[in-house]
Amino acid sequence: MSSSKEEQYFKDWKSREAVAESMLPVIGRLYRDHGVVTTVYGRSLVNCSVIDILKAHRFARQILENEISVRETAPVLEAMSKLELASARVDIGKLTVRYQTQGIDTDIDTFVRQELSQINTGKAALLSEPRDIVLYGFGRIGRLLARIFIEQTGGGDKLRLRAAVVRRGSKDDLIKRASLLRRDSVHGFFKGTIMVDEEENAIIANGNMIKLIYTDNPEDVDYTQYGIKDAILIDNTGKWRDREGLSRHLKAKGISRVVLTAPGKGDLPNVVYGVNNELLRDEEEIITAASCTTNAIVPVLKAVSDQFGIAHGHVETCHSYTNDQNLIDNYHNKNRRGRGAPLNMVITETGAAKAVAKALPELTGKLTGNAIRVPTPNVSMAILNLTLERETTVEELNRYLRDVSLDSPLQNQIDYTNSPEVVSSDFVGSTYAGVVDSLATIVNGERCVLYVWYDNEYGYSCQVVRMVEQMAGLEFSTYPR
Repeated sequence: MSSSKEEQYFKDWKSREAVAESMLPVIGRLYRDHGVVTTVYGRSLVNCSVIDILKAHRFARQILENEISVRETAPVLEAMSKLELASARVDIGKLTVRYQTQGIDTDIDTFVRQELSQINTGKAALLSEPRDIVLYGFGRIGRLLARIFIEQTGGGDKLRLRAAVVRRGSKDDLIKRASLLRRDSVHGFFKGTIMVDEEENAIIANGNMIKLIYTDNPEDVDYTQYGIKDAILIDNTGKWRDREGLSRHLKAKGISRVVLTAPGKGDLPNVVYGVNNELLRDEEEIITAASCTTNAIVPVLKAVSDQFGIAHGHVETCHSYTNDQNLIDNYHNKNRRGRGAPLNMVITETGAAKAVAKALPELTGKLTGNAIRVPTPNVSMAILNLTLERETTVEELNRYLRDVSLDSPLQNQIDYTNSPEVVSSDFVGSTYAGVVDSLATIVNGERCVLYVWYDNEYGYSCQVVRMVEQMAGLEFSTYPR
């Protein structure tokens, strides 16, 4: 490479880096002061670094097969900062592309003002007061939920994580639980600062006071004595999965609704956010968020069913091991799960295929399913072997799923990758319910095989948070329309 070309690449990088740096305070002000979440083709820019912003633009370019740079999106962002916007999600990538493709002579300030006229109405909170959140359990999912709620605190006028309910461990219980929130072997360090207030028996995370409450019986807790009222409680223990057991939470003062982070039993509504949100009715006091695998496959199955129809199929999930398994061979009440999880592939059952019917009744009786627990600590893969109701091609199916991931009601649930080198660890921290691996797609007439990656911890937790946001009335409109 010539020295001049080398210098050109470096200068271009430093120039884009400087532009991204200038975007950071604007993104922060829009979020904190207005409740505006800025994104680039679904990738949130809130609380991101300069490198994260540049990578988000790079992703959009690869998927769109179209150049998009911070040099083009920065003026859109600057135009937004001149408006008095209400809370919303605004995709500056899509706004930029729309501005470029319209080929109009309108200046950028006028264009952005016209596109966002419906929210250029002045600052206004979506909720009359912050909604209290309580975590019942503080394990893998509980701590990830805590991270997400803390990161999305914003100006403090939305959802506020107030407490985590656990069983008391050792005398230094508070210190140990704070340490587990601070460091995670899979998801890395907490983004921010964590302290403990021993007098209040609380963890202070980025200024959020999270009380640790000890109990073995849900109905015994009086949350109002901690200043908690009308709270949404998220039970991530999985100890109770039916209406009778989960109703014990509702007997506690200060709790008004309950969410279970597992498949529910009996008549409990199982919600896969983005697919059957109509079940999130105000009168439903107990809602379940189904399983991580159900959340990963249902959006993709719905998209495929809507466009091609599904005659029948089989779902096989290669699922990372969980705390339900043993580290080394030992007694377990379920078949095979007693064998050492980090050492073996373990065939086991999954209810995900049957659970699909609860969210997509049109697929009732059409799917079978099984699971293989594999020796990785996080990120799983669902293999959808489907017989469609009409023939298609790899190109048509992938193009359709790409478009769904970029611009559809399921764009926050379905992601798409066309990299020939991705492996499971690349999807740690994915905020999506599932990621379609397009280069692995197989099509033969009406037969197809789809490979869907999913972070069975973080992606699922993001789905739970989206559900809780709607339950609290915290629904962001999305622009451009």
